[in-house]
Amino acid sequence: MTIRRLPEALVNQIAAGEVIERPASAVKELVENSIDAGASRIDVVLADGGRQLIRVSDDGSGMTRDELELAIERHATSKLDGDDLVNIETLGFRGEALPSIGSVSRMQITSRETSSEDAWQINVTGGAVEASKPAALAGGTRIEIRDLFYATPARLKFLKTDRTELSHAGDTIKRLAMAHPGIAFSLGDGDRTILNYAAATQGDLFEARLVRLGQVMGKDFSDNAVAINAEREGVTLTGYAGLPTYNRGNAQMQFLFVNGRPVKDRLIIGAVRGAYQDLLARDRHPLVALFLEIDASSVDINVHPAKAEVRFRDSGLIRGLIVSGIKHALAEAGHRASSTGGYAALGAARPGDGTGLSPTGGLRRGSGSFGYAPRPVQGQLAEASYQAQAPFERDAFNAPSGRADTDQVDEQPLDDDAYPLGAARGQVHSTYIVSQTADGIVIVDQHAAHERLVYERMKQALLADGVATQRLLLPDVVEMPEDEVNLLLARAEELGKLGLAIEAFGPGALVVRETPALLGEVDAKGLLRDLVDDLKELDQAAILEDQLAEVCSTMACHGSVRAGRRLTGPEMNSLLRQMEATPNSGQCNHGRPTYVELKLSDIERLFGRR
Repeated sequence: MTIRRLPEALVNQIAAGEVIERPASAVKELVENSIDAGASRIDVVLADGGRQLIRVSDDGSGMTRDELELAIERHATSKLDGDDLVNIETLGFRGEALPSIGSVSRMQITSRETSSEDAWQINVTGGAVEASKPAALAGGTRIEIRDLFYATPARLKFLKTDRTELSHAGDTIKRLAMAHPGIAFSLGDGDRTILNYAAATQGDLFEARLVRLGQVMGKDFSDNAVAINAEREGVTLTGYAGLPTYNRGNAQMQFLFVNGRPVKDRLIIGAVRGAYQDLLARDRHPLVALFLEIDASSVDINVHPAKAEVRFRDSGLIRGLIVSGIKHALAEAGHRASSTGGYAALGAARPGDGTGLSPTGGLRRGSGSFGYAPRPVQGQLAEASYQAQAPFERDAFNAPSGRADTDQVDEQPLDDDAYPLGAARGQVHSTYIVSQTADGIVIVDQHAAHERLVYERMKQALLADGVATQRLLLPDVVEMPEDEVNLLLARAEELGKLGLAIEAFGPGALVVRETPALLGEVDAKGLLRDLVDDLKELDQAAILEDQLAEVCSTMACHGSVRAGRRLTGPEMNSLLRQMEATPNSGQCNHGRPTYVELKLSDIERLFGRR
């Protein structure tokens, strides 16, 4: 077998296979070039999902004739300062995008440099370059890609429907638009405009980002997000995190950026999960947009040609900054819950059949905005489920001394203007507290609210006294692959703080000497294997933290005020005051809201008074 040098066209097609996976990949590379060129507006058009046409137009700095001819050559770029691959300040730097795209399509580039009176055009067909020629263009650059993958028809078979490919391109533009709020973006299919984001130039960067995030993620996000601004050892974290009660069933609304570059990094995803671990159920996901600014020498973006993965020099610093930054922001939000709860309650109370329920007893689709509407159940299972959720019988509790058989508050009410959650006015079905605020009413789930208060007190006790451990009478020896043993031993100190004491026990084995007392009897082998999976996937011991949090949550649930218990006026007001002083009290330990607020103006609209 003879070694031979591959033809230049084939080399470009191989590079295209790494860089250009689908039309959205081409859109990403071209839009990033426009951003690097200083454009203030970028317009993208896709026909047939990008198969027939991709057009990207910008008003950036443009290119001269010589630069245009050089731009389509492999590894030709204006974005590297000398030979420095460490301090990269631009989105593109490899010089592979244009020649790779040109090798698998019919590409036409028209550009006019800012100070030039002439525009120039060059065509590349399947890697074959034509001579440049004069053209008409007001300014900036316009790139048209036709018949994508015509030179590599096998790749066409793997493309999805036009709608799907257009959706992927839209997702790409959304991510870049969030990172650069000062640039206007649009996406169309030739017949209609799909996305149209005006440049957010008002206010400072924080305000501009919130405006753009509202455009991309929806107004509900900007109404239910808290600002993040944290700094540690020269690394800055900014952005917005959604309140725990404003969540989704998947992680698609988690956007992460490093030095203005959209990335997907398991370390950052794991850190977000850690920050919300005791605020959300395991199958719910928060909405976040995080922007990390770090010295270019401390992060490696040259991991993959698609530039979507990064590596940090100090991953522990990054994870700690994200976890503490999000937790601090959520703690400062105090008892705040998402505003969508009130809207859902108002929607359920619209005139109609007088209920918000489906025939099966569950909430109608769309009648709630927290994403946890109960699934319909049938027959005896349904009856048992409803009975289990019914309030407890009055005989199960001793009514407070001197308490009348009424759900009204007998004591002198407090001034509702003095407190954010108002003053208690009554108790409904011995389960819900109704309070009056200065401009509306608040309905509190007494069990969920008290459960959060008890849980927060337990967490503070754990922080103060540490995790209590139980020493095993007979240490448990667990055999594992040597690489997994080394992975766990490298985190032995961290695991020790969580109550799990492990030591090496020869090659390919660990000995477990202590386990967290809260967990009771522990399957050491199963726990260690789960820990290894978490460390490989998320770079954190999430399973052990989750188990400890789950035990605390269960204990808090059983130790809190139950639904069905009558409360006195002072007891209800005391609960409200504790909620106002306790971080994260707007949601229970499972991410459900502890209260719903209804504004007086909205209630008046229900009755036609506005």
